Amino acid sequence: MSRFWSDHIHELVPYVPGEQPKQQLLKLNTNEHAYGPSPRVFAAIAAKNNDDLRLYPPYEASALLSAIAKKHNVATDQVFLGNGSDEVLAHVFNTLFLRAGRPLLLPDITYSFYKTYCAFFKVPAEVIPLAEDFTIRVEDYTREREVAPAAIIFANPNAPTGIALALDDIAHIAQANPDSAVVVDEAYVDFGADSAVALIAQYPNIVVIHTLSKSYALAGLRVGYAVASAEIVAGLQRVKDSFNSYPLDTLAQAGAVAAIEDQAYFDEKRFAIMQSRDKLTKDLQQLGFEVLPSKTNFVFARHADHEAQQLHQGLRDRHILVRHFQQPRIEQFLRITVGTPEQCAKLIAALREILNA
Repeated sequence: MSRFWSDHIHELVPYVPGEQPKQQLLKLNTNEHAYGPSPRVFAAIAAKNNDDLRLYPPYEASALLSAIAKKHNVATDQVFLGNGSDEVLAHVFNTLFLRAGRPLLLPDITYSFYKTYCAFFKVPAEVIPLAEDFTIRVEDYTREREVAPAAIIFANPNAPTGIALALDDIAHIAQANPDSAVVVDEAYVDFGADSAVALIAQYPNIVVIHTLSKSYALAGLRVGYAVASAEIVAGLQRVKDSFNSYPLDTLAQAGAVAAIEDQAYFDEKRFAIMQSRDKLTKDLQQLGFEVLPSKTNFVFARHADHEAQQLHQGLRDRHILVRHFQQPRIEQFLRITVGTPEQCAKLIAALREILNA
């Protein structure tokens, strides 16, 4: 605490990211891509790594906007760029969720940054429990309320559960809340779920957020974006340009364009991860784990006979990091990033050793 801080800083509880170890460990705790980026990314960055770095990056980022718009078959004025999806989320909170004290609806178990931003931006939240099977109950978001929500937000597939909501259900939520933004955070959608971008033309209140950190293996470049109606994007752009007009640097823009344009590499690696995920799920089940159905690059699993905290520590003792959330309802689960086949085999061998000890 400091006497120099602004008043509200004392009350903030910052988001806690997954551990970034300094020593050599098998890192299966932060859902980073199991493989490297497309080779085209390195070539594109190298081509821009010259004296022009003394200049500001392209303000409009037109090449990247065009690549994203082409990927999703939308207009460029429907795409909003940010420094990673977390910054995009921050602008979404500021632009769409502060509406005369109306509540933001969100699940109790989902990406924890949402609650952090609610506190930071002073957005009133109505936290809605997931069902017993950790799915979103659509009726909880479609029933009539005395006060209409300012907006609705959830990750799809959800994190940390990995469970995906069908597009028909998302459409139902959007239709039932025509004057509220429905924000669908699709950080993991490329690993087997369907994107709600397909619904935006029919439901202009839907906002879809993507990141290049997961399925494009570009966590180190910090590139995120939203796809929405031109009306919503104009509001996001107004907030961004009042905060930071140049969020994406020259190298990040070049690398992102190269990654998006290499569709063959993108598909090859994401399908490899999906295949590894399915095998990891079966291997964990054979060890007695319950594994929730995942459409992501991670699995969420618990063992009936072993405490998650002990399993977490046992893996760390064997130089393997996974994620353990000390949070009600999920404190017995481990979130395990899907690694390469060799990394997954090492994990299973370590778990077998722990379980048989």
